[in-house]
Parts: sequence; C-alpha cells; structure tokens
Amino acid sequence: MSKIDLKKELKELYQPKVSNIVTVDVPAMNFLMIDGKGDPNTAQAYRDAIEALYGISYTLKFTVKKSPKGVDYSVMPLEGLWWADDPADFVKPNKDRWRWTAMIMQPDFITNAMVEKAKDELTKKKTVASLSQLRFEKFHEGLSAQIMYIGPFADEGPTISRIHEYILNGGHKLHGKHHEIYLSDLRKTAPEKLKTIIRQPMA
Repeated sequence: MSKIDLKKELKELYQPKVSNIVTVDVPAMNFLMIDGKGDPNTAQAYRDAIEALYGISYTLKFTVKKSPKGVDYSVMPLEGLWWADDPADFVKPNKDRWRWTAMIMQPDFITNAMVEKAKDELTKKKTVASLSQLRFEKFHEGLSAQIMYIGPFADEGPTISRIHEYILNGGHKLHGKHHEIYLSDLRKTAPEKLKTIIRQPMA
C-alpha cells in the first residue's frame, strides 16, 4: 500500500519556519468547504461545520484506503477563511459578525462523485447537521505572505499587522481573505503552544 504525506509534499505551504514571514505562490487545490457566520468560540454552526468536514474527510480517507488503489494518506488540518461585511467588525473585533469558510484540503485524486458518495455513507451512520451545506471546489490563492505563529488566537493581532506591513512595504496590496491553518489539536494543546499558519493573499 502506498502512503502519501501531503504536508511533507507541500512543506513550503504547511510547514513554514517560525517567526519568518515568507512569500509563497499557492497553487489551486481542492477543498471541502462550509460557509457560516458568528463567533467561532460560541457558534454552534461552526462546531457543526467542523464535524461535517472531518466526517467526510475521514470517510474519503478510509474509502480510498480500502479501494483497489490501496492509497493511504493523512487527513489535512482544518483551515479557515475569515472576513466581515464591515471590516471594522473584524478589527475590533465583533466576532458575532464574523463570516468564515471552514475547509479541509483534499488530495487531487478525490472527485466530486467520491464526495457525494461519502455524504451518503456518512448519513447512513449518523446525523450531521451541516452536511447539506458542504461543497467540494477548487480554491486558488496565488501569491501570498504567510508565517508560522505560535500562541493563543487572541494574541495574533501584532503578527497579522506584521504580515500586512510586509505586503505593503513590498509594493503589493492586500487581496483576498485572511487565512489560517490550524496545526494543533485544540483539545490537547495549551493556548501558548498552539501552532497556526497565518496567510494573507496579495496582489
């Protein structure tokens, strides 16, 4: 059985060095996605979205592993795009007004037909509240600045400002949505040790 470690294959994107802001060119990749609104710390919709994304991701993983292809791969980390209709709500922050897209990247051999079949299989096993909202689509960020941040989410502000200054000082402008990739298990990791890749597309 062949094994695939996408985080190693995409090391530049998913394992950046700590403290250094780097420029990356993010290719188009396939994601499971769910959109929502509200404070991620309290919104049931956000918890439901995560349950659906992981449920389908693991269903796909085990389906491929048991198939004639016999390919094993690690489920990729949870990611999030974040924004607000009024940018001031994102800066203040008024988290109840935040909008988000929760998502998990999928190997390039996963197809829409496979995702739909995984939805049917998961539905037979359990009720997943946000499953009907889940979509599978290609997402292309292109030129971006990113950094590995270690610490609690509430203290990300200065690091985000550094990224924005890096982009503007380089003659570019901010483009697209604030992007975070969560590498730590929130259930087992102390806030000060959380590892998060913070990414900002630019133009």
